Amino acid sequence: MNPDTALVVGMVLSVLAIPAIVSAMSDGRSPRVAAVVAVIGAGCVVFALQAKPSGYHLSDIPNVVYSELGRLLN
Repeated sequence: MNPDTALVVGMVLSVLAIPAIVSAMSDGRSPRVAAVVAVIGAGCVVFALQAKPSGYHLSDIPNVVYSELGRLLN
């Protein structure tokens, strides 16, 4: 998997897991599935950070997201 793709997928999964965790906790349920999704998202981000030798800067993240969206749509 491309490190840029792994970074974007990991960020999306991690962001989507946050409302699921809050919802499960407010309903009194244990957030099992949301926690698994958050761990998978964090794993994708860690993989992306380790796979790219030069790493990512905060200013690189919008360009990576836009390039991956463009690659997905084309």
